[in-house]
Formats: sequence, C-alpha cells, structure tokens
Amino acid sequence: MHTTSEARCRHRPVAARAERGSTSIQMVLLLPALFAVMFLGMQAALYYHARSIALASAQEGARAAGAENGTTSAGVSTARDYLTDTAGDALSGARVTGSRSATTATITVRGTPLSVVPGWAPPVTQSATVTVERITR
Repeated sequence: MHTTSEARCRHRPVAARAERGSTSIQMVLLLPALFAVMFLGMQAALYYHARSIALASAQEGARAAGAENGTTSAGVSTARDYLTDTAGDALSGARVTGSRSATTATITVRGTPLSVVPGWAPPVTQSATVTVERITR
C-alpha cells in the first residue's frame, strides 16, 4: 500500500522532482546581489544630495564674496552658515575655503557624504566662482 506522499511523487514529472529546492538556492544567490544594488543606489542618492548641498553652499558664499564690498571671509562665513542651516548630517566634516582677486571670487566646499556602504566614504568637492561686482564707466 502506498502513502499519499509516495503517490504524489509518482505522479509528479521527473523534471519537477529534480528541481526541488531550487527556489531556496536562487534566493541565497540573488538576495545578496539585490541588496548590493539597493545599497549602491542609496549611496549614489546620498552622494548626489551631498554634492547639491555643497554646490549650493559654495554658490551662496561666492555671491557674498563677489559683492562690491564683499570679502573672502564674508563668503566663507556665508557658505558655513548655509551648510549649518541645510546640511544636517548629509555632509559631514565640511571645510570651506575661498579666494578673491580683483575680478573673481571663488568659494570651495569639501566634505564627506553620509555613507550606507561600510568603509566607503567618497569625498565631495564643489566650487563656485563669480565675477566681482565693481563700478565701471
């Protein structure tokens, strides 16, 4: 006399019996790849967001430094204030530098974006240069 499970196995095609457990193996192999793609996508988004904040900060600082009565220190201070107000933890270790000549003012912002990939922290560097305002004839 055959049990119910033996009867089911007898009626199941040979190919179906050979693939038993293949779903588990597929999940073991594909799930880490799926997580890697998700984490890399999230890291790319965090990097882009940090770049956008750094660029906006550099532009604000360059505008302040390039004003008719502006100075390099005013530009650096404006860029730092902008970072304090907007960056949060999206851009850590931010450093702001600047320079001003008779014709141009440049502010550079450097920092490290938030990282979800352990041991990897790509640096972010953004600069903005504007023409110094001056009265001409």
